[in-house]
Amino acid sequence: MQNNTNHINKKDAGGEAVYNRINVLRAERKITRRQLADALGIHYQTVGYLERGEFNPSLQLALRIAEYFDVPVERVFSNEPF
Repeated sequence: MQNNTNHINKKDAGGEAVYNRINVLRAERKITRRQLADALGIHYQTVGYLERGEFNPSLQLALRIAEYFDVPVERVFSNEPF
C-alpha cells in the first residue's frame, strides 16, 4: 500500500475546490470504495475523502483514476460543480 500523502493534498482554507464524479462513476460500475482503492493502490478511506471533497488528488492520482474508469480526466474532475 502506498503512502496516501503522496497522492492527495488537503484543501487549505484559501484553496480552490476540485469537484469530482468518482462516486457516480463507481455507482455506474457497481464498484465499492475498497475495490477502487485496491485497484489504485491507495487506502479505501482516501476514496471517501476524495469523493467528499475533503482532499484534492495529486495530478498523478487524478490521471490514474481517469485511466481506471477509461474516461478523460475532465469527465471525472472539474473546477466547476457538475
